[in-house]
Amino acid sequence: MSIPDWNMAGVVPPIRPGAHPAGKDRSPYRVSLSEFADRFCLSPERLEILNGLIKLRAGLHSIGVTQGFQWIDGSFLEHIEDTEARPPNDVDVVTYAFLPAGETQQSFMPTLFPYIDRAAVKATYKVDHIVRVLPQIDIHDVCYWYSLWSHRRDGMWKGYAEVDLAPTDDVQAMNLLAVKSSGFQP
Repeated sequence: MSIPDWNMAGVVPPIRPGAHPAGKDRSPYRVSLSEFADRFCLSPERLEILNGLIKLRAGLHSIGVTQGFQWIDGSFLEHIEDTEARPPNDVDVVTYAFLPAGETQQSFMPTLFPYIDRAAVKATYKVDHIVRVLPQIDIHDVCYWYSLWSHRRDGMWKGYAEVDLAPTDDVQAMNLLAVKSSGFQP
């Protein structure tokens, strides 16, 4: 499922244009990491943020966090360059992940900490990152993120993306970004 183009308000629509209003063709739009990168790598600033996201994912993969999914949102998914005349500062990501076999949240916390320290992650990767452990998710937590991300701060309804956490597409996405980056050179 591709991510629809921005609507007239500069946001990804929450329901695919032309889809049934009560149908399932809606946000979060499930796409591969490559599709996501291709859709949103539109400027050098966005390229830097996408590279940070892929490096964050590589770090998670290196400690065995490879199963789950990521919800991706924030001004990164908006046409912020037109609506506010600025590039996005970062990308907002909630990672819903299964811990590696044999690990508990308590035993794995020291290993996971570098990826849940929001200030450090944002400074290092340009990703405002939250981690939620599966299957121990509280449905109210999921509802919180869905309702928060399905609306802008001004109340406008909008959509967001979902990518699988598995590393199967990360190299392809990184290669795509390398090709796109050559288009940003003077």
